[in-house]
Amino acid sequence: MTLVYPSYYPHFSCIADRCRHSCCIGWEIDLDGETLGKYKNAPGEMGERLRKGIEETEDGAHFRLTKDERCPFLNNRGLCDLIIAWGEESLCQICRDHPRFRSFYSDRTEIGLGLCCEEAGRLILSWQERTELLNEEESVEPEEKEFFALRRELTELAQDRLLPFEKRMEKIRVCCGLADDARTPKDWAGFYLSLERMEEDWARRLEKIQMESWPAIPKELEIAFEQLLVYFLYRHLPGALEDGMYPERVAFCLLSVKMIAALLPRDATMEDLIEIARMYSAEIEYSDENIQALLDEMV
Repeated sequence: MTLVYPSYYPHFSCIADRCRHSCCIGWEIDLDGETLGKYKNAPGEMGERLRKGIEETEDGAHFRLTKDERCPFLNNRGLCDLIIAWGEESLCQICRDHPRFRSFYSDRTEIGLGLCCEEAGRLILSWQERTELLNEEESVEPEEKEFFALRRELTELAQDRLLPFEKRMEKIRVCCGLADDARTPKDWAGFYLSLERMEEDWARRLEKIQMESWPAIPKELEIAFEQLLVYFLYRHLPGALEDGMYPERVAFCLLSVKMIAALLPRDATMEDLIEIARMYSAEIEYSDENIQALLDEMV
């Protein structure tokens, strides 16, 4: 089985206690069966802490968060006591993987980094070279071959730096036969406000969008927006192999880029973009319900 990944992927490393938005705060941390068995039989004081910190329900097991929604093993220095005591290999699957995601095919597994991690976002959006997929080989399944050819074509259009970025998005829209959406940023902000939300700051930012036309992509951030579009195509187009929603998923990728641009403050910096992309990812990408609602809204 071939492992495929974007060219920036090997350069990622967690910044641990320097992270402003720890993935150990505010997220329910599910435990896979193998790790749960190890934790139940773990020795010593740490074993006792583990058993006290685990909650089991009919839907599975997870760590019991503290009152301020912290993982019980996140210490006051922002570091993981499990890693300190037993190393990274002691972590459950979701903690070892995050912020990575995977897509599985007949002859390959694709792996990537999620934008909800601020350091992953910084790496992806600051990457100056065209993103390439390393170790890529042709699939043996005809349907997958067709999918990879389409995604490769769309990615090449997204990375055609001889064209302004807005022109590239327009070519992708036309290539996929998508109608020109007449809805404004204000219209779409209203729809996003109808979705489930995690942070109130997200709602406040959406409520500020009163624009009747889409803002131009800042010239100094054009490469970052290119990386953003390539990321969305890489992560979200594969779902069409299961649900057949190819045009809807392309439309979702284009809309996501436009909404992130609409959420940026005036004179936005790269740090502003990284933060907005992080919020968008956490609020939308990590909610299957929100993604499905957006796909259903695409025409």
